[in-house]
Amino acid sequence: MENLSSAPRAPVRRRTTPGVNKTVSRSGGSSSTMMRLYTDDAPGLKVDPVVVVVLSLAFIGSVFILHIWGKFTKA
Repeated sequence: MENLSSAPRAPVRRRTTPGVNKTVSRSGGSSSTMMRLYTDDAPGLKVDPVVVVVLSLAFIGSVFILHIWGKFTKA
C-alpha cells in the first residue's frame, strides 16, 4: 500500500466565476447583478412599478370596504 501523504501535491487554486466583477462593493451593486426588469432578457410581463402600487392599494381598499360592508349587513 502506498503512502499518499508523502506524494508531492499541487497547490490548490481557487475557482473563479467568469464575468463576475470583483471590484464592486456590496452596498452599491452593479447592473450585471441587479434584477433586469426592463430588458428583453427578462421573461414575463413587464409592468410599471406605479401600476403595481396603484393596483395593490386598490386591492387593499376593496378588502377594507368589503369588511365594513360585511359588518353593516350582519347587524
